[in-house]
Amino acid sequence: MADTTRPIETSPSRDAELDRIFAAQRRAFAAEPYPSRETRAARLDALIRAVEANEKRIIDAINADFTCRSRHETIVAEIVVSVAAAKAAKKGLARWMRPRAVATPIHMLPGRSRIEPQPLGVIGIISPWNYPVQLALSPAAAALAAGNRVLVKPSELTPATSELLRDIIRAEFDEGVMAVVTGGADLGQAFSSVPFDHLLFTGSTAIGRKVYMAAAANLTPVTLELGGKSPAIIDESADLAAAALSIAHGKTFNAGQTCVAPDYVLTPRAKLDATVDALAASARKLYPEIDGTKDYTAIISQRHFARLKALVAEAKDAGAKIVEVASSNALDPQRKIPLTIVVDPPADIGLMKEEIFGPVLPVIGVGGREEAIAHVNKGDRPLALYWFGEDKAARDDVLRRTIAGGVTVNDTLWHVAQENLPFGGVGKSGIGAYHGRQGFETFSHMKPVFYQSKFASNKLLYPPFSEKTDKLLNMVRKIV
Repeated sequence: MADTTRPIETSPSRDAELDRIFAAQRRAFAAEPYPSRETRAARLDALIRAVEANEKRIIDAINADFTCRSRHETIVAEIVVSVAAAKAAKKGLARWMRPRAVATPIHMLPGRSRIEPQPLGVIGIISPWNYPVQLALSPAAAALAAGNRVLVKPSELTPATSELLRDIIRAEFDEGVMAVVTGGADLGQAFSSVPFDHLLFTGSTAIGRKVYMAAAANLTPVTLELGGKSPAIIDESADLAAAALSIAHGKTFNAGQTCVAPDYVLTPRAKLDATVDALAASARKLYPEIDGTKDYTAIISQRHFARLKALVAEAKDAGAKIVEVASSNALDPQRKIPLTIVVDPPADIGLMKEEIFGPVLPVIGVGGREEAIAHVNKGDRPLALYWFGEDKAARDDVLRRTIAGGVTVNDTLWHVAQENLPFGGVGKSGIGAYHGRQGFETFSHMKPVFYQSKFASNKLLYPPFSEKTDKLLNMVRKIV
């Protein structure tokens, strides 16, 4: 926890507003280091109000930043999920804040042992562009529930949404409780160097490394929500049409610009063509009028659009079969990319080495479950894994022998929407987790406390030592 008694050291390289608000939040926390349940609930209500009262403004701002963002996707992924996180935190407050009794060893009785959750102080949140409201406010809900002050730095790639976030949070909160600062990459670097009591970053692995290094200078604990190549495995026992529909939905929701989107598909080699056909049919079913619909989201920027196009071009030049489930001629001017299936691409091209983060889907034929498991395990541990099938033994074998941040069975994405399931990565896909109780504990110091009894016999082990001490130690050894 930050030392709130010493003066704040400002840096000429840091933004003056950032330093000022951080200092104000540290002072506010020092004045109220353990907010009551009622105060925390009121702050969560304010967060809910900020979202619900500004739903249309949020939809319009995100749509402006993307140039086309499905209204329904925004309602589901930004409005509903953010409000659900705050409501779940409010509902859990009484249980989560309560000290938890733990067993005390017999030789230390009649003393008592407890774990007492304590607010950490000031929490920093760096949120990304792909879900600019949800990934700013969902962790903020957990941090407020834990009794902290919160400072958010949203992405510069969604300027309209970032400015709106600043305005709606300013309207509901004193800046000593929660605030938003906006700016470019320079502010992001400065933000990472602030001595927060905990820092949460959601974004790319490359930027996550830089955030981690900057935070390390202050020994600031971090939660990193990154990404990676999340596989979808189709078992021999799967209903292929149902699996394809789920995978196509997961890959086209927000145009695949989702950290847990299925990055590639592993399917039985004998069913490779059938899988490609089923995925294409599913995409046509989901977006029958893709050329003109506002239901299909655009790629966030021209740079990202060009990167995805280059990945597909490289795969085509390497001899992979490309199946575009729409007309590029109609979608290119809208900065949209249809579901683009790349069949059996070579392993050494960019598409198979970096996170795709768009609606481009490699589909790879494998000889069976062993080959699928080996394929997953030879890469970095993914943020998500999806398994499709009805064979429970095969399912359990895959889940035991692969390691991923989270798993959905017979669907995609939905484990992330569960507030009772922690969300986080493993290895290069992330460090730490939040959501629900896990989020409360991430932003709390789970403080161990031992309450000694006046009847304790521990003084018998104080010096000067004697033969009686040896007898007592021998007795303790037998009971521990």
